[in-house]
Amino acid sequence: MTINEKLTKIQTEFKSKKSRFNSFGKYYFRSAEDILEATKPFLKELECTVVITEELLGSDEFPVLKTTATLSDLEMSVDATAIVGVDLQQKGMQMPQRYGAASSYGKKYALGNLFLIDDTQDSDATNSHGKNAAIKKPVKKKQLFKKDPAFDKAVEYIKSGGALDAIKQKYDLTKEAEKELSTL
Repeated sequence: MTINEKLTKIQTEFKSKKSRFNSFGKYYFRSAEDILEATKPFLKELECTVVITEELLGSDEFPVLKTTATLSDLEMSVDATAIVGVDLQQKGMQMPQRYGAASSYGKKYALGNLFLIDDTQDSDATNSHGKNAAIKKPVKKKQLFKKDPAFDKAVEYIKSGGALDAIKQKYDLTKEAEKELSTL
């Protein structure tokens, strides 16, 4: 078997469960260790090895790790890389933890690139960890009719100097309700 045939076998038959749980994001994910553990039977059967190397690129201001995962047998090898930045401003982590987190991500994604692991359904790949809080699902507003008791409160609110726009933010006004409130 050629190295490409061996790689194809791993890529098409590979299964790795997501055994790690992110309690902050509330999702399961797979780590580099999970991927390596799942490849061991293939490596033994196909008489191959996987070696992961890392190279520090960039500067002290913005360090970048280049991680390479290499599958090889006695004759040939094939590799894939991942480039990961080190977040030097990561709160709650000491410097070795910041590099370690970047290293773990680099390994996971280099292995994912090598073995064609699709992480599009992986919450670790899609979870924003609350960073996209401004993107919210539209909230369905209650429709406000003239016969609704809340309409009487809206009338009182407008008469006391309240703004119609504030009511529109809370309610979906019928044309009749909006027309009457706008004339007050």
